[in-house]
Amino acid sequence: MNLFQAIGLDRFNPAQGGVRGMRIVASGLLVIMAGLYLFARRHEGPEAAAGWGYLRAFAEAAMVGGLADWFAVTALFRHPLGLPIPHTAIIPRNKDRIGTSLAAFLRVNFLTASVVARRMNQVDVAGAIGRLLANPPQGGRTREGIGRALATILESLGDDKLGAMIKGALATRLRGFDISPLLGRTLDAAIVENRHAEMLDGIIGWASRILLHNEGMIHDMVQSRTGKFMKWTGLDEKLSTAIVEGLHKLLDDMSSDTEHPLRLKAQEGLEQLADKLQHDPDTRAKVAGLKADLLESPAVAAWLDTLWQSARLRLIDAARDPDAALGGQVGEAFRQLGGTLQNDAGLRRTINRFARRLTAGLVADYGDGIVRLVSETIRSWDARTVTLQLENAVGRDLQYIRVNGTLVGGLIGIGLHGIAQLI
Repeated sequence: MNLFQAIGLDRFNPAQGGVRGMRIVASGLLVIMAGLYLFARRHEGPEAAAGWGYLRAFAEAAMVGGLADWFAVTALFRHPLGLPIPHTAIIPRNKDRIGTSLAAFLRVNFLTASVVARRMNQVDVAGAIGRLLANPPQGGRTREGIGRALATILESLGDDKLGAMIKGALATRLRGFDISPLLGRTLDAAIVENRHAEMLDGIIGWASRILLHNEGMIHDMVQSRTGKFMKWTGLDEKLSTAIVEGLHKLLDDMSSDTEHPLRLKAQEGLEQLADKLQHDPDTRAKVAGLKADLLESPAVAAWLDTLWQSARLRLIDAARDPDAALGGQVGEAFRQLGGTLQNDAGLRRTINRFARRLTAGLVADYGDGIVRLVSETIRSWDARTVTLQLENAVGRDLQYIRVNGTLVGGLIGIGLHGIAQLI
């Protein structure tokens, strides 16, 4: 509580008039002190009561304090009484430096990746998204406002930057994910549930089709490698025909007989592969190498780009029409996703980590641009605009300083007058 509130002047409610109202109150108080001073001087005398001296001292010191603070506050925004006194009109004369300093302050304290990442550690982005999806706002304006804001953000952010960041993050996650144990466990489960039989049938069917379409090539290969005697007797053609028919019969037998020795051998090979995928370091290293080569291929890059573009367009469409997006089966899926985000700590942690990295990356990419925008915007303002903006922001509090300075000065004057009387 300041002295302005302590003596009850806040009942005048200067906030209704903003800076102008507070300036009137502070100046009015200064005028009152001048009137008290003149009134006390008129009644003060050798035979007058001692209280008049204290009143004069109070009013005199209050005027000094009020005038000093008036000069200090006014000097921030303009020349007092229009006089070009040195070191006055501080803000208009230094607006460019203020803009640069403000921009640097934002950059150092808010728009650095480390600061943003540290702040984001305390923000549960996934939980907030989960609560929003599980209990979407019912009010039409609120829902439409959220949707428009999301659509605007997705459209305004540079697709090359944002898309590259998301695709890069996805590729990084895929590179760091050890897929071999998952493949091994999946293959194990398929063998236990006998679902591998369909896979073997598919491989056998594929081999039968390949053999059917390449019978002529097999005939040519056999006949080109036989001697002249076999060609003269026609045995080369019979041999190639026998080989082709034998291969067809072998594949037919493997397809119809689930206990065929070669089929069982293939199943044994699958079981060994499942075990190696989970426990053999060499096999896991080979799979990791294949995965890395695959992720570096242009085809996978094009697939990731298609995946991101499709997701981005769907998100924008859903944001533009939230009622359609949150209705029916899609809405139910969103609500289930919201419940999962709130209850699955691991998933929430992963999404929060991704949001933190994404935000820090955006700040790293666009922080300098934001700082430059702030600095250039302030530089483009004329001195009067800067003065009005800052005065409207803090001028009311500065007028409180004038009021407090007037009252504190008066109290000091009473104290000094009392000391003088004692001496």
